[in-house]
Amino acid sequence: MSEHSRPASRTADPAVINCRIRALLRAGELTAEGRAEYGRLLVEWDAAVQAEQELAA
Repeated sequence: MSEHSRPASRTADPAVINCRIRALLRAGELTAEGRAEYGRLLVEWDAAVQAEQELAA
């Protein structure tokens, strides 16, 4: 597992996750491991955005 992998949590900051996604993509073409990490980050980002929306409601 990559050093950037962290389980999604309700307190995650979408902006921080977005920075991790951008850093991953800056590295160039993604390897199979990079694509898997990208997928995990997208799921984590989505959960963080939803958690923020629930807090705002």
